[in-house]
Amino acid sequence: MKNPDTQRPRPGAAILRTALRRNVGAMAAGTVLMGLYQAAETAFPIALGLIVEHTMRDRGLGSLGVSIGALAVIITTVSLSWRFGMRVLQKANTTEAHRWRVRVAACGLQPVARDVDLKSGEILTIATEDADQTADIIEVVPLLISSLVAVVVAAVALSLADLRLGLLVIAGTVAILSVLAVMSRRIGASTQEQQARVARAGAKVADLIIGLRPLHGFGGNHAAFGSYREVSTDAKRQAITVARVNGAYAGTALALNAVLAAAVSLTAGWLAFEGRITVGELVMAVGLAQFIMEPLKLFSEMPKYVMIARASAERMALVLGAPPVATPGTERPGPGGALEVEDVRHGTLQGVTFTVAAGEFVAIASYQPRAAADLASVLAVNAAPGTYGGAVRIGGREIGDLSVEAVREHLLVNPYDGEVFAGTLRTNIDPSGSGRSVEAAVEASLLTDVVALHRQGLDHPVRDRGANLSGGQRQRLSLARALAADSEMLVLHDPTTAVDAVTEQLIARNVAKLRRGRTTLVITSSPALLDAADRVLVLDGGVVTAEDTHRNLLADDAAYCRAVAR
Repeated sequence: MKNPDTQRPRPGAAILRTALRRNVGAMAAGTVLMGLYQAAETAFPIALGLIVEHTMRDRGLGSLGVSIGALAVIITTVSLSWRFGMRVLQKANTTEAHRWRVRVAACGLQPVARDVDLKSGEILTIATEDADQTADIIEVVPLLISSLVAVVVAAVALSLADLRLGLLVIAGTVAILSVLAVMSRRIGASTQEQQARVARAGAKVADLIIGLRPLHGFGGNHAAFGSYREVSTDAKRQAITVARVNGAYAGTALALNAVLAAAVSLTAGWLAFEGRITVGELVMAVGLAQFIMEPLKLFSEMPKYVMIARASAERMALVLGAPPVATPGTERPGPGGALEVEDVRHGTLQGVTFTVAAGEFVAIASYQPRAAADLASVLAVNAAPGTYGGAVRIGGREIGDLSVEAVREHLLVNPYDGEVFAGTLRTNIDPSGSGRSVEAAVEASLLTDVVALHRQGLDHPVRDRGANLSGGQRQRLSLARALAADSEMLVLHDPTTAVDAVTEQLIARNVAKLRRGRTTLVITSSPALLDAADRVLVLDGGVVTAEDTHRNLLADDAAYCRAVAR
C-alpha cells in the first residue's frame, strides 16, 4: 500500500484548492443567499399545503390575507436571494478566471521559456477556455450546497407528513448521485481530451496565419489547409463524443429525477387514499415532487461541472507547473564590456569563437543561412546556455550567470523576421512610450518615407502583423524599433533583405553612424552593411574561417567574393 505522504500531489487539484481558498468569503455569501433561494422555493409548495389545510378549517377573509402575505414574502425572498446570490458568485467567478488568465499568459510570455510540450496556440486556449472553466468551481460548490439544502428541506417536510415520503426522497437522491458520479468520470476524461484537441487545432491556425504569406508564395497553402482540416476534424469527432456523453448524462439525470418525482407523487396519493395524510399534506407532497425537480437537476449536474473544472485545471497545471528551460543567474555585466563567443557548438555551429570589442561595429558573413540562424538563436538566449557547448559572455560574465533583466538591458538581438503588431507606427517602434531616440531611429532605418506618406505620420494605424505594410516597410519598422531601443549591444540578423540596393546602402551608412561608439554585430550577406563594418568575420562550415575588412576580403578571397558580390 502506498504511503499517501509520498504520493505526488495532483497539480490540478492544487489549482482548484487555491481558487476555492481565495474566494471563501464570496462563496460563503453566495452559499447563504443561494441556500435561502432554494429553501424559499421549496417552502412555496409547503406553504400551499399549509394554506389549503388551514383554509379547510377556517374560511375567513383574514386567513386568506395572511396566506397571500406569506406567499408574497416567499416570492420576494426567492427573487432577491437569487439576484444577489448569483451576482456575488459570478463576480467572484469572473475575477478568478481573470487571475488565472493573467498567470497563464505571464508564464507564456516569460523571457525564459518553460519546458512544456505545447505550442503558443495551445497556451492561448488554456489561458482563455480552461481558465474560465476552472473558475466555474467557485459557482459549482455554492450551488451544490444550496441544492442539497433544498433536498434536505423537502425531505424533512415530507417526513413530518409521513416518514416514508422523506426516506423515499433521501434514498432516491443517493441512488441518482451514485449513478451520475460514475458517468461524470467519463465526462471529465472525454472533456480533457477534447480540450487538448481543440488547443492543437488553435495552434495549427496560429501557425497558418504566421506562415500565410510564404505559403501563398510557393503554393503550399492547399497542403497546409489540408493539414489543418485533419486536426480540426479530429477535434470535431472528439466534440461529438463529448456531446454524446453529455447528452446521455443529462438524459439519465432527467429520467431519474422524473422517476423520483413520480414515485413521491404516487406514494403521497396512495397515503392520502389510505387516509394516512391529509389533503393539505397531499398538496404539499405533490407540489414538492414538482419543485424538487429543479434542485435535483442542479444537484445531479454538479459532478459533471466538477470533472470539467478539474480537467481544465490539469491542463493549466501543464503550463503553470512546468519548470523553466534554464534558471537565470543574478549577476550583472560591467558597463562597456565586450561581447565574447567562445567555442560555441549548437546546431550547425561547430566551435565558433570571436570577440566584438566595446564600441566596435562587426559584421558576420555566413555562407550557410542555417548557421546564421543558430548563432542568432544562441545570442538571443532562445537556446538556453545549458543546451549548447561553449560560452557567450557579456562584459566578462557568462550569459547563464546573468539575470534575464541584465541580458535584455545590455544585449538586444533583432531577428530577421521581427514581428509587427496591431497599433501604430509609433507604438511598434517605441512600445513602452519612453524612447528618446525614435526620430533618429526612423531616419536611420529610412522609415521616413512611410511616415511622410500618411497624414497621421507616426500615428498611422498598423494592422495585425503589418498587413497594410509591404515587406520592406515591415523590415524597416522592425529595424527602427531595434535602433530606438538604443541598447549597449545590438545584434541585427539580416536587417535589409527586403529593401532595394540603394536603400540598403543608405541604411548601412545610417546604422553605422547612429551606432558609433556602441557595440554592434550584424549577421548579413549585404555588401553595404559588410562594407560599413569595422571588420568582417566569415562563418563557413560552422566555424570562423576568415577575418578582415570587407574590401580586403573581396580582393583576396574568391569564395567570399562569390558569396557576397551582387
